[in-house]
Amino acid sequence: MKIHFIGIGGIGLSALAKFLYNDGHKISGSDIRQTEITNDLATNYGAKITIPHHPDAVEGADMVIYSAAVRPNNPEYQRAKELGIELLSRKGALKFILGEKEVYAVGGAHGKSTTSAMLASLLPETNALIGAISKEFGSNVRNYPNNKVVFEADESDESFLNSNPMLAIVTNVEPEHMEYYEYDEERFYNAYRKFLSLAKIRVINAEDAFLASLDMESIKLYPSKEIHDIDFVLLDGEPHTRFTLRDYGSFDVFGFGEHIALDAALAILAALELGEDIEAIRENLKHYKGIKKRFDIVQNQPGMVVIDDYGHHPTEIRVTMQSLQHYKKLRNFTQLNVIWQPHKYSRTIDNLPAFVECFEGVDELVILPIWSAGELEVDIDLKGAFSRYKLLMADSVTKEDCVVKVIKDGHVIREYAEGLVTAFGAGDITYQIRGEA
Repeated sequence: MKIHFIGIGGIGLSALAKFLYNDGHKISGSDIRQTEITNDLATNYGAKITIPHHPDAVEGADMVIYSAAVRPNNPEYQRAKELGIELLSRKGALKFILGEKEVYAVGGAHGKSTTSAMLASLLPETNALIGAISKEFGSNVRNYPNNKVVFEADESDESFLNSNPMLAIVTNVEPEHMEYYEYDEERFYNAYRKFLSLAKIRVINAEDAFLASLDMESIKLYPSKEIHDIDFVLLDGEPHTRFTLRDYGSFDVFGFGEHIALDAALAILAALELGEDIEAIRENLKHYKGIKKRFDIVQNQPGMVVIDDYGHHPTEIRVTMQSLQHYKKLRNFTQLNVIWQPHKYSRTIDNLPAFVECFEGVDELVILPIWSAGELEVDIDLKGAFSRYKLLMADSVTKEDCVVKVIKDGHVIREYAEGLVTAFGAGDITYQIRGEA
């Protein structure tokens, strides 16, 4: 089929496009701007990319799949409707894409991209379809000529209910994306119950309060009792967590933090259940090299390290801040400076007290304008809320000649040329901190 994607530059929709290309379909797509992702699709997947959206882009398509950010007034959406082309949301397309596959789905509030990428490392000859770029295989998609798929399952719009899981891992459950669930917590938790009930094999973090309450047959991990001897080490200069799981011995995994050990442990238990050998698992876990935008070291020099991190929820930022403190100590840095681009007005308002707490230990905090992700602007007094910190309110940052520059009203107001600098956010901060914006 000829399948067109509206919003193809997004990490989730681009993964579906690549996956369908590997299944033999011809793909095209559009987005509001050209990016590394759209360039990759054009160069390596033969996709005709239209920038920006234009109604002619859907001409000749058999199916149009659109991202959650696309509104019904989008010109391509309207044109596809006029032409009678089958229109599917990303959520709706999953049944078409995954319906005949053996799916190993990973869900949860935090850590699902990491755990998905780890599971893909432990199951080296499976397809993978995840919401981040795995550094091991340099993509958010991996292709093998079989029907087995490691899949990152998204709860934000209940799309994980369309993922046809044979095996389901859930890392943790915390109310998020509540605007979609109309702030109905029972509806939110019921979605997770249904997701787990779809799977034949369930692997859960049994110390999560909600998951512990479920009356379902599951493989249960009790992290505080079953993960031991956690240590943070540098292997070839790269951050690794070393831990012991049950009586399976010691494992080394890329990244710092107790949460890294937990994610790895869940992936290990799932791989064991799927028949993998424990020694092969131990070795294959070393192939995991992290994922882009998660504790992603984008500059590494003796006196200066710059890290890009996708953390956009207080829980994610807090655990990464703990990892940064360990890394700062191991690298003998004296300064930890953080740049934060809040993601979505709704998330910032809903979690403001927790955001204020999660940056403890930072030497200087730079706050950029909120990345709206399509939401209407709301006035939030971030300067007042974060007044306890040594604070800079700025418009943007960039990186030039290994120096991070903080910009306000067109002027550079701060330069970081040494120490540990970390940028948090799910918007365009990832391009800014790499000097690509």
